[in-house]
Amino acid sequence: MGLKPEHSAPFHSVRYALRVLEAIAAHRDGVTEADLSQETGLPPGHLAHLLAMLCRENYAEQLSDGSYIVGESLVLLGSGGDRERALDERLQRTLADLRDTVGAAVYLSRYKDGELEVTGYADSPAMPAVNEWVDFRSALHATAIGKCLLGQLDHNGRKDHLSRHRTARLTSRTITDERLLLNTLDRQPPTVPVLDLQEYAVGTVCAAVPVTAGSSVGCLALSLPVEHAHRLRRAAETLSSKAAPVMLSLAI
Repeated sequence: MGLKPEHSAPFHSVRYALRVLEAIAAHRDGVTEADLSQETGLPPGHLAHLLAMLCRENYAEQLSDGSYIVGESLVLLGSGGDRERALDERLQRTLADLRDTVGAAVYLSRYKDGELEVTGYADSPAMPAVNEWVDFRSALHATAIGKCLLGQLDHNGRKDHLSRHRTARLTSRTITDERLLLNTLDRQPPTVPVLDLQEYAVGTVCAAVPVTAGSSVGCLALSLPVEHAHRLRRAAETLSSKAAPVMLSLAI
């Protein structure tokens, strides 16, 4: 399986955030914003945005004198046997926060060993998850999650998946022509959310954005009842803007 060379905007934010965290961790007694800007090469405006996000997620902490030290979340994620539990708890809290922020059920998925795997989700009675009436693993061609994952693969990776999973018609909107599907994936800009407008299930619309960590392929997605379709693009943009903390958790 090959990964496409493009990366989304949140990827670059995560890369810079990791650079900032490394610089903070190198100063046990704290480091000023001015010194961080000099050490990381990041302009003050961009650095301030990253520091705000890192403090909000408890990866960094600002002391009373204005300097920055490593935060509690980073300590927990780096603490050996507790790391897996801490990561799971942090991801679930993040997904729950995303659910409440976008007003929709949200999902974290990855493409592993040639198959889709939903690794976490957050829903509620008011924001129910999609009814999985057809196994998601067999429906990548019809879901926002699936198309987002396939879109991160190279041509051979996509062809390999489609050779194992038939592009079945699930609704009247489902793309079943393999060539048309591949062309659609090729035209999808990497920074624009992938949409599913009742292609998987009548009455449901979805959106997904890439979530990358190293060589892994993943995505964040949301689903809404079709009567809330007017909120889909705005919710998808919000989801994309909030993807960096999830990617950061996976990358640490």
